[in-house]
Amino acid sequence: MELSTRYAPAEFESDIYRQWEASGGFAPGPKKDGERTFTIMIPPPTVTGVLHLGHALNGTIQDIVIRHKRMGGWTALWVPGTDHAGIATQAVVERKLYEEQKLTRMDLGREAFLQKIWEWKEEHGSYILEQYRRLGASCDWTRTKFTMDADLSRAVRESFVRLWEKGLIYRGARIVNWDCVLMTAVSDDEIDYETRKDKLYELRYPVKGRDGEFVVVATTRPETMFGDTAVAVNPADERWKHLHDATLVVPLVGREIPVILDEEVETDFGTGAVKVTPAHDPADWERGNRFKLPLVHIYEKDGRLNAAAGDYAGMPREKAREAVAKKLDELGLLGKVADYTHNVAISDRSKSVIEPLVSEQWFVKMEPLAKPAIAAVKDGTLRFRPERWTKVYLDWLENVHDWCISRQRGWGHQIPVWYDEDGVPVASREDLAIGAAHPKTGKPIVRQDPDVLDTWASSWLWPFATLGWPDSTEDLQRFYPTQFLSTAREIIYLWVARMIMAGYEFVDQVPWDRRCAFDVCNVHATVLDGKGRRMSKSAGNGIDPIEMIEKYGADAVRYSLVLLTKEGQDVKLSPDRFEQGFRFSNKVWNAARFVLLNLAGERLDPVSEAGRAALAMEDRWILSRLAQARAEVSSALDEYRMNDAATALYRFVWNDFCDWYVEIVKSRFGDAGASGAVARGTLVRVLEDALALLHPFTPYMTEVLWKSLNEALGRPMPMLMNHRWPDGANLAVDDAAEREMQVLQDLVGAVRQIRNLAGLAERAKLASIVAADKPATRDILGRHAGTAQALAHLESMQVVASVERPRNSAVSVVGGVEVVVPLGEAVDLAKLKDQLVRRAEKVKAGIKSCEAKLGNAAFIERADPEVVVEERARLAEMQAELAMLAKNAAGF
Repeated sequence: MELSTRYAPAEFESDIYRQWEASGGFAPGPKKDGERTFTIMIPPPTVTGVLHLGHALNGTIQDIVIRHKRMGGWTALWVPGTDHAGIATQAVVERKLYEEQKLTRMDLGREAFLQKIWEWKEEHGSYILEQYRRLGASCDWTRTKFTMDADLSRAVRESFVRLWEKGLIYRGARIVNWDCVLMTAVSDDEIDYETRKDKLYELRYPVKGRDGEFVVVATTRPETMFGDTAVAVNPADERWKHLHDATLVVPLVGREIPVILDEEVETDFGTGAVKVTPAHDPADWERGNRFKLPLVHIYEKDGRLNAAAGDYAGMPREKAREAVAKKLDELGLLGKVADYTHNVAISDRSKSVIEPLVSEQWFVKMEPLAKPAIAAVKDGTLRFRPERWTKVYLDWLENVHDWCISRQRGWGHQIPVWYDEDGVPVASREDLAIGAAHPKTGKPIVRQDPDVLDTWASSWLWPFATLGWPDSTEDLQRFYPTQFLSTAREIIYLWVARMIMAGYEFVDQVPWDRRCAFDVCNVHATVLDGKGRRMSKSAGNGIDPIEMIEKYGADAVRYSLVLLTKEGQDVKLSPDRFEQGFRFSNKVWNAARFVLLNLAGERLDPVSEAGRAALAMEDRWILSRLAQARAEVSSALDEYRMNDAATALYRFVWNDFCDWYVEIVKSRFGDAGASGAVARGTLVRVLEDALALLHPFTPYMTEVLWKSLNEALGRPMPMLMNHRWPDGANLAVDDAAEREMQVLQDLVGAVRQIRNLAGLAERAKLASIVAADKPATRDILGRHAGTAQALAHLESMQVVASVERPRNSAVSVVGGVEVVVPLGEAVDLAKLKDQLVRRAEKVKAGIKSCEAKLGNAAFIERADPEVVVEERARLAEMQAELAMLAKNAAGF
């Protein structure tokens, strides 16, 4: 296979992916004796979704893990699929239906509307999974699941009925998030928050029997006063002691309400008096329950005021707000009106303001389900990475509320509850026919509950329902529990915690100690735009990963995402940052081409007896570096430290292999003896191990290069995807070679600093004096003088124990090597000194800023530990640079 002279991923990526799929290598294959299984379940993207950078990052992380495990000999399974995304999918189809036919779902009726959704799903539902393929995701596509597939729907019904039979499901009136446009309850994850500038109104409530006396309360929604059933004050608040037994009158409707004494009222907020609207505010709902206050519902399902609002019935919320404020002002019952900035809950689908209201809904009792999920973290069965997310998980579970699982929409799993003619409910695993006898009462069944289940009521079963549960299948026994989940922080409690609860509650086919749905939960970074803002369509700051793949290639996108994303830190990305991954991929491509072009001639295996005898220092060094890189990358991947692994590979491939070893070894290819042979053998060994180590990160490019290398060597090999992970056989750290090479690198580094300092050309031949006080260092420089001079582009190199710096020379010290270069007439020394002084002033300013930051206790306490370490390292670098600048300036 002839390699292109340029790295052009568009020329091979799609073909490579077809080869992978055709090989069957993504599937785990039949069960083997003694196998070690490793399972990942993809967090199912919504069926309406398109790939965004969060998906791309998370998909890359999961693919790195599964490819590494597959190469490591594990029976690896990565199950893909999509979520039916009830409200999102319904909204898309409703909009399409209206745009094309000017029809609503009510016009069609439930069954016809559901058929339209299924038609849309069949046409568009696999789009995002095709995009995952572009990314290189090695899922077992033969096992693709959809949360409304027949087998998963059966699992959903089974879980509902089991909870029903245990008394953990009930129907009751509770306060919920209500979307007045879609006319359904929505979950917390279906809500966004917008910062809005509104008005804060002070309302004056007359005190009954005390003419001219009022209690002033503040609200952004004066129309909700129609639902007030009390005003609360703190019993310790001296301002209201005289009104502890008072009765107030709600303006405009004349309803009498009590003043209640609540120690939770904050005395320093506003007037210290708080209106209580239990039917339309979550905090007031809790307060109302404690004080047994009545509920006054003031909204219809569409957000218009109802008869409880008197003359304002039928008005939309916003119009009623203006009308009520105007009337109160006319009556002298409106106090101060001020500008007020606050966060407002918005439906992420309809974009309408969420209305808290009390509604009859289905709930799951969560406290008994939460106990084993809490224990799983505390006993170490479940681990979070980064560890700090454990607190988010536990905080939610230890203060868990009952879960509202019903939604008022058509698309989703219809609640499997039927009612007889007296309204007596019963849950059933099988459909009950209308007119059939109620299993408990014997009376005729007249209807099924019209509501559908919250989307999470199906996705919480995802880790085991996809493996055949509730049946005790071979897949369930073989691949459950799963080992790794990677997900976003926003759904730790919405999905992660619920999956853990579900595993313990439902998977009775395995022992208790195997019921935790996964071993490790990796909470990946949030991808922000270049200015640190969340990406969104409305802000117009999103980056389309498919566009980036088309421009740079999938490998470049994958590597950039992982290389730029440190564990526990969010990442700022602009499109040009993907050039880093492209440049790296191009570097690897060119290095591989270099190796392939220099394979002619005898090759000696560098770890064979004959090869070891012929190894030069640089060969020993690169094999030592390879041993360290392999160990470092393997350890990092075993611990799911993707960024550390990617960074270690970057350093090894770009710096050690390409910049140092390849440059040194070029001169040896003309040697027909053992030196040339072992150089070629070392290049092959390093390249093949490097390609294998890189494969989980950059699978397309490494697969192409692997095939080219093995064809050139004339040896049949399996696809790299199915090749073994490098085991480091016959490799070891060579301390002596590391020390010798470090001396040469210090020398080159010192010369480069001088070139940069004095503005000398990169390859201009320089005369130098090299001082090293240690005899061993001088010996190394003497033995490798030719290599040292070639790497540093030195015309001459005088090695001495110490040196008195000549006038008008530049000096640099790196490690144990001091290099002095006479500058002569080639440099304007006065100008250079001025430049050094000005540069030193800039460095001093940087040091001052850095020291101030590190001296700030708040920064040290709040910043990620890695950021603090980086800042300290930056300070040390600047201090060293300042010392070098001062030393040089003093010599002119």
